[in-house]
Amino acid sequence: MNSPDGPLDDVWFTRDLPVLRAIARLVDGPEHGGAPYLGQVVPASGLPKPIVVAAARALVSAGYVEALTNYAGEIVRFTGISAEARRLAGLWPTPQGEWERLLEQLGARAANAPTDVERRRWGAMADAARALGDDDGALLMAALVGGYVPRRR
Repeated sequence: MNSPDGPLDDVWFTRDLPVLRAIARLVDGPEHGGAPYLGQVVPASGLPKPIVVAAARALVSAGYVEALTNYAGEIVRFTGISAEARRLAGLWPTPQGEWERLLEQLGARAANAPTDVERRRWGAMADAARALGDDDGALLMAALVGGYVPRRR
């Protein structure tokens, strides 16, 4: 139990994110026509209905998901998710995730290259990428994933 003047418990990882992922899977899949009912999200999330309802309200108010409600204001069905929700749920790439994939690929190419020359080249590229750092690497991948690559003038 929280004290009245203390911070609230974090619910993102234990409540909201699992519900967002369940909604994203169901909205993205063809089985429910892209608009699953709340009753379909509950078992897909693995959480009890009152927890799913609280998470769904938070996700709607944050703009992550769109929902239809009944006259009483209760969420009945989910009709869409935002682009950011797609990234958070893992449906779309994030710059950080793509940077990690690039580093993994460079390491694998270096380890599996057929010749010593190619191994050294791929290894040098992997070393240079790691030296760039995660922050700058994520910025680079944001430009690539977003389709914007600055051109030299």
